[in-house]
Amino acid sequence: MACTLAAGHDIGIVSEAGCPGIADPGAQVAQKAQEMNYPVRPLVGPCSMILALMASGMDGQNFRFSGYLPIKEPERSRAIKELDKISTLGSGETQLFIETPYRNNQMLKDLLTFCSLQTRVLVAMDITGPEEFIKTRTVEQWKKENPELPKLPSIFGILGPQKRTGRSR
Repeated sequence: MACTLAAGHDIGIVSEAGCPGIADPGAQVAQKAQEMNYPVRPLVGPCSMILALMASGMDGQNFRFSGYLPIKEPERSRAIKELDKISTLGSGETQLFIETPYRNNQMLKDLLTFCSLQTRVLVAMDITGPEEFIKTRTVEQWKKENPELPKLPSIFGILGPQKRTGRSR
């Protein structure tokens, strides 16, 4: 990288589903370029987390992206319960995270098991692709639908039931 930049050439990082440096590799390249005092210019383009949040109906002014949740138990259930709690209490922060396509069904099953019945769950798959699927339902509604998710790049989100505080957004 350094030789390419020192020779006056540009380099780029592209992603097929996430956003380089956020949900995909790329942070190390940007960090190295920053350390070497080369300009880093982000380009406007689709970002699956933001697109999923925009279509979800969940709070886009107060959210957190948590990357991948733990795979193994009991860490996974603990993480889901904690995110559900955070999304319900206080400021009601929308929680976004990703999962590998072959674990989509297990992720949805775990969310339906460990989140409260009124927590809203977002499943956003293949965003801007031919099989795009973006749905937000409560845990209770998802349990009735019992969908079988395809093995596609996915974003998941949760937002617990909000207590009225008199504050407007």
